[in-house]
Amino acid sequence: MVSRRPFYIVVAMLYVIGIALVLYRHVAFNVPLLPGEYRSIWSVEAKIEFDAKGNPVIASLAIPDTQEGFTHVDQNAASPGYGLSFVNKNGVTRAEWSISSAQGHQELYYKTEMLSDPYAKALPVTIPSVDKTLEKEPIASAIEQILSAARVHSADAFTLTREILKEFKNQEQNAALLMQNRKPAYLLVEILNQADIPARVVRALNLEDGRRRQRLVDYVQVFNGDKYALFDPNTGEQGHPENLLLWEYNSTSLLDVTGASNSMVTFSIIRKSVPVKKAIQAKFEHSNLLDLSVDMLPVEEQSLFKGILLLPIGVMVVVFLRIICGLKTSGTFMPVLIAVAFLQTQLITGLVGFLCIVGAGLIIRSWLSKLNLLLVARISTIIITVILIIGGLTMLTYKLGINQGMKITFFPMIILSWTIERMSILWEEEGPKEVVKQGGGSLLVAVLAYLAMNNGVIQHLTFNFLGLQLMVMATVLLMGNYTGYRLSELKRFKPFADELDKK
Repeated sequence: MVSRRPFYIVVAMLYVIGIALVLYRHVAFNVPLLPGEYRSIWSVEAKIEFDAKGNPVIASLAIPDTQEGFTHVDQNAASPGYGLSFVNKNGVTRAEWSISSAQGHQELYYKTEMLSDPYAKALPVTIPSVDKTLEKEPIASAIEQILSAARVHSADAFTLTREILKEFKNQEQNAALLMQNRKPAYLLVEILNQADIPARVVRALNLEDGRRRQRLVDYVQVFNGDKYALFDPNTGEQGHPENLLLWEYNSTSLLDVTGASNSMVTFSIIRKSVPVKKAIQAKFEHSNLLDLSVDMLPVEEQSLFKGILLLPIGVMVVVFLRIICGLKTSGTFMPVLIAVAFLQTQLITGLVGFLCIVGAGLIIRSWLSKLNLLLVARISTIIITVILIIGGLTMLTYKLGINQGMKITFFPMIILSWTIERMSILWEEEGPKEVVKQGGGSLLVAVLAYLAMNNGVIQHLTFNFLGLQLMVMATVLLMGNYTGYRLSELKRFKPFADELDKK
């Protein structure tokens, strides 16, 4: 008989090492074990891309500073081969890269750390000059009609701005004419300037945890004396939305690149939970090689790993429900992938989408079974069908205004196709009862895995303490060693237990 001692030694070592790593991160770097004892730090990484032609290159990027709601605590850049300077011109600081010669596709990175701070002072504001543009007909008449109608119901610069935005909807023909060659934000600034009201377009970033390749959005900053207010030119809403970071707010360009072409900049965002003391001191340089944490990586990779590190939690839930509880599922780890999709779509939307896709797929699969196709052709047809169903549901939900429905594309299409094929064969061999049992078990496991992975405490622990992964592995190994009765089998042996009790 093979000794189980080495197995238990390995499991014990995994637990010890995992607990030691968690305690080390907690004690040495003051990372809280529970969420709530922290301040939020938004890490925003700007990725600059352009194509160089072998000439000297200068790239200049507008960068944010301390402003209302955010305190700037740190910044750094990755620019191998480039010289980097932070240049201050007329009170405006920009990051400027330079190189004597560059060839081919180039990528530069700028990363800033912004502390969520309700007591942060508002950014210093310089009132822009009023620039009255002489427009030709019929543009001038359209501007005058909108401005005249708005002035009737306005009392100051802010109310006039709101009324102009309303007139864009009331006077659709004039608005369509004016927006042919102008974006709404720049058109609003031009109309306000015609009314002698200082205004400018500012570029802002909606901070949302885990987002990648985001673009800036336009807001209009309107001045009424020494005060100013932000307006969303697309919705007409006034005020500073929560988690809106003003990136460029000094009437300058976002990105200037000389000596290259096809320049663009995208943003990746992640929110980190750090202790209050650490946030205030702003010590985020990970110079200690023993501080092995995900936040050492670029922000885009952090956003990716934040989801990946939750997968072992879902796997542990599946192992427990299958081995200990005895639940049957369609596929071993298909429920984990469905749970990951639920994290993107939200639970109710994901459940409805899953049932619609699988239900429609089973109907089409039943028709395909009558054609006696080969397996490869049949699976390929189901994959195409699943893609068409997902595309149709996405467009339908978009038309109905259900934004969460557009995230149905996060469902694993290949896994869903094999699930439909497996359920169809199971229906033919075992009947609908077994299909309902395994399909329902899969959904139940997926929902429970989603609830575990969507828990704030678990997300905090998995992201900040890599040692937890070793503890999860040890737990999975222990459950894999279980050879006793499943909980679902207790019902089967209940009559036998009752007979023993009678004796």
